[in-house]
Amino acid sequence: MLDLRDEGRQGGRRDRNHRSVRVLAIAATWVAALTAPCPGVANQVPGTQSATQLVTVTASTYGTTTASLELWQRRDGCWRRVAGPWRAWLGRSGLSTQKREGDDATPTGTYRLGDVDYGIAPDPGVHGTYRRLACGDWWDEDASSPTYNTFRHVACGARPSFGGGSEALWRISPQYRYFTVIEYNTRPVVRGRGSAIFLHVSAGRPTTGCVSLPEAQLVRVLRWLRPSARPLVHLGVAG
Repeated sequence: MLDLRDEGRQGGRRDRNHRSVRVLAIAATWVAALTAPCPGVANQVPGTQSATQLVTVTASTYGTTTASLELWQRRDGCWRRVAGPWRAWLGRSGLSTQKREGDDATPTGTYRLGDVDYGIAPDPGVHGTYRRLACGDWWDEDASSPTYNTFRHVACGARPSFGGGSEALWRISPQYRYFTVIEYNTRPVVRGRGSAIFLHVSAGRPTTGCVSLPEAQLVRVLRWLRPSARPLVHLGVAG
């Protein structure tokens, strides 16, 4: 005679076993997802743990004058792409691991993006400080100057004390309608190692060592950046 109580107990044990297997399978899936390598070029860049925003500028070779630019946000321990890829211009000499003043090369490496944005045009809506350029605003690119590789303001119409390739920022359009500073050779400043490395508006051709984007895309970058995210930019070659 069939004991229904025994069958009920066996059925209950089977249900509990099935539930346990399902729970273990779900847990294993989550563990695999959390421990799997994060995809994307940004997750291959070392030394970015201090930031939650990252711009990557990736060229196919050192000698090329164009690159792919992407924006990344750190979420759940991984860099997640939020915009791009966009085509960006590099220096006329491509990328260099040994950047020098006047070589027209864009430096490789990972750098902070400055807390101050600049431009001839009005503030496009940035989250940090914006300095609208005026007559007398220069960038000192004279390697012999004590203020080498810094923003300087002199009286409008006055000749600055520094020379070299220093730029009268308010006169350079469209490139300096908007730009942010890539903090290359800033902490400390090494004379002759290169200066005025910016992310600026594209003129449709290679730069003298900066990175440039079409204006609409650059404005999108500037509006996205937040000083509290301690944003970084990485410039390098694929792979």
